[in-house]
Amino acid sequence: MLQVRVTTRAAWIGAMAAILTLPQAAGAVKIGDITHLQGSRSNKLTGMGLVMGLKGSGDGGKFAPALRSLARLYRNYGIDAATLDELRNAKNVAIVEVEATLPQEGVREGDRVDVRVVSAGGAKSLAGGQLFMTPLVSGNPMDTRVMAVASGPLQLPDPEMPTVARIAQGATVERDFIHNYVALGRELAVYAVRSASRPLEWLQADERYVTFVIEEAHAEWSIAHTIAQCINEEALVSDMDTGEGDQGQLAVAFDPRTVIVRLPRADWDNPAPFVFRLEKMQLIMPLTEARVVIDRTSGTIVVKGDVEISPVALTHKSLTIVTTMTGGPEPAPGTPRTSTGSFLAVDPQHRGGAKLMDLLEALNQLKVPAEDRIGIIENLHKGGQLHANLIVQH
Repeated sequence: MLQVRVTTRAAWIGAMAAILTLPQAAGAVKIGDITHLQGSRSNKLTGMGLVMGLKGSGDGGKFAPALRSLARLYRNYGIDAATLDELRNAKNVAIVEVEATLPQEGVREGDRVDVRVVSAGGAKSLAGGQLFMTPLVSGNPMDTRVMAVASGPLQLPDPEMPTVARIAQGATVERDFIHNYVALGRELAVYAVRSASRPLEWLQADERYVTFVIEEAHAEWSIAHTIAQCINEEALVSDMDTGEGDQGQLAVAFDPRTVIVRLPRADWDNPAPFVFRLEKMQLIMPLTEARVVIDRTSGTIVVKGDVEISPVALTHKSLTIVTTMTGGPEPAPGTPRTSTGSFLAVDPQHRGGAKLMDLLEALNQLKVPAEDRIGIIENLHKGGQLHANLIVQH
């Protein structure tokens, strides 16, 4: 049994004791909860436009691109506009970059989406401005079709960044964006990586497939295998599959994020019911990789799986962390930094051994700041005492 002690430099602040626990599998989840269909993705539309109505905070006469755009706009509307020299005092106009992000489920003609507007010139602020009607195009330089049109009054989400604005529901979509979730075998990216060492004989060029992409937080071989196994077992006891031999294998885990599923011929004309059945299928999550995700900006620590800590003595600022085997040698009583003190019951029910969650719970009771908790975890990982994959996000 492992014992965990947390002390100050002057005295023991607390100690934590626990017993190793048997691992437990997580509850049942639906396949659709942790995956998305390949082909389901967001798209960005961009354009350059003019913001008008600014209260003297625009680009001004020193920024010629804005003035040329204004003069061109006048001409497009049949206004015999002035020259650039005559527009040099126009400080109520700013040239901007306009961006709209389309949802991953696609959009239809007439739908409206939010717009982000960023100053592209010398404007000091976009507050109070109005975006003039701006055409938006896709990121494909070969496609010049207008996909949406943006306009409307600007709002500043952050007063500290007055040159970045948004327009709620500010762009009207002019064309349908319809995603294709079904692909022929030869169209799949994995079809091109076939080799003598990985022939991929189960992948047929003229069959039709859907691909489930596992969300990054769940991307593991164990998860991918479990999803494929669940689909194949369901196919054996239902009318889901009409194939024979090797063709009867519906799903294959290609890598930790990809599960490819053959679409039965009976569902080629209408794949929606088949995909619905798969997404609603429940599976018992296997024991997953022990993982600790740290977000330095917010001070958030996320612990996934059964993260254990080896016996170790670690000092961080005013704290000393000591984990020892119960019944083993205690820290020397003559050491100035440590002396016997009160115990903090971290695991009174004896649920587990030296677990990171026990340590974090004790640090929380001691009101240790998030920055120090993160430092302790990083030092444990650096020394090899933290048995988990550590991911640090900045």
